[in-house]
Amino acid sequence: MIKAEDKKAGVIMQKLDAKTRILFTEGTDPRVLHAAQKLIDKNVLHPIVYGKRDRIKEVASKEHLDIRKLEILDPDTFADKEQMLLRMLELRKGKADRKMAEEWIQKDTYFCTMYVEMGYADGLLGGSTNSTADTLRPIMQLVKTKPGCSFMSSCFLMLKKEQRLIFADCSMNRNPNVDQLVEITLQSAESAKAFGLTPKVALLSYSSKGSGSGIDVDLVRETAIRLSHMPLDYIVDGELQVDCALNPQVAELKAPNSPIKGEANVLIFPDLNSGNIGYKLVANLGGYEALGPILQGVRLPMNDLSRSASIDEIYKMAIITAMQKER
Repeated sequence: MIKAEDKKAGVIMQKLDAKTRILFTEGTDPRVLHAAQKLIDKNVLHPIVYGKRDRIKEVASKEHLDIRKLEILDPDTFADKEQMLLRMLELRKGKADRKMAEEWIQKDTYFCTMYVEMGYADGLLGGSTNSTADTLRPIMQLVKTKPGCSFMSSCFLMLKKEQRLIFADCSMNRNPNVDQLVEITLQSAESAKAFGLTPKVALLSYSSKGSGSGIDVDLVRETAIRLSHMPLDYIVDGELQVDCALNPQVAELKAPNSPIKGEANVLIFPDLNSGNIGYKLVANLGGYEALGPILQGVRLPMNDLSRSASIDEIYKMAIITAMQKER
C-alpha cells in the first residue's frame, strides 16, 4: 500500500494499491508508453496498454523505453473474444446484433471498455488520440452509471502546492436543473472523498444567502434546500458567492452563519458556462493545475484524456483513475 504523498503527482494516494490494473486504450501513443513506464518505475499501479504487440515494441524502441515489465493487451491473442461478444450482446440486448458487436469489438475504445467491464482490469484511461465522443460512447452504451446515478457528470481536481479543490461540472452538463445539480453535488462529494478530502461543498451563485435574486439564484437556493433534507455526512451550503465560499474574512461579513466559513473545497457551479470559465481562470491566472475532466457517476473508473495531454498529465490521470476504484 502507498500511503505517502507523491510530490510530483500532486495528489495524495491514500491506500492506493500498486496492484490496481489500469488499462490505457492507446498503447501505441509514445506519451502513454512513457507514462506507463513511469508508473511501473514508481510502483504506483499496474498499467496495461492496448495494441498490437509488435507495433508497441516498435514505438517503445524508438522512444528508448524498456517495456519488458509492461503488460500488453494484444487483441489478436486475447483468448476470451467469444465471451466478450456474448457479454456485449447481453448488455445491449435488443439494441445490437452479433454483426454490430463484431464490428465494435474491432475498435480499441469498445474492446478496452469491455475488457474493464468484464473485470480483467480495474479502470480505463483513453482519449490521447481518440476523440472524447469516441471514448465516451462505449462507456455510456456498455458500462453506464452507478446505482443511484441517473447521468454522468465531471469534475476537475485543482492543485496548487498542498491545496486541492474539486470544481464541477465544468465540461459535460450545460444547464442542469435542480435535480441534476443535486446529483452533481452528491457525485462531486464522492469524488472529493476518493481523493482524500473531507467535503465542504459550496453551491455557487452571484448571491450569498439572499443578497441577490432571480431565477438563477432560485435554482441554486432550491438545490441547497433539497440537499439540506438529505442525511449527508459532510457540509453543503448555498447559495454562496465564490469569495464567500473561499475567503473566511469575506464569509464572516457576507454569511456569518454559513457552516462552510470560507473554507470550501468542493465548488458546484450552476451551469457549464460558469464552470468552464471558472476552472480555466483559476488555472491560467491563479497558478492552479487542472486535472480532468474526471468522469463521475460511472459504474466503473473510466476517464477521458485531452488529446494534447502531456506525459505528466497522463501519469496523474492514471493515478486519479486508480483512486476512483471502490474504497
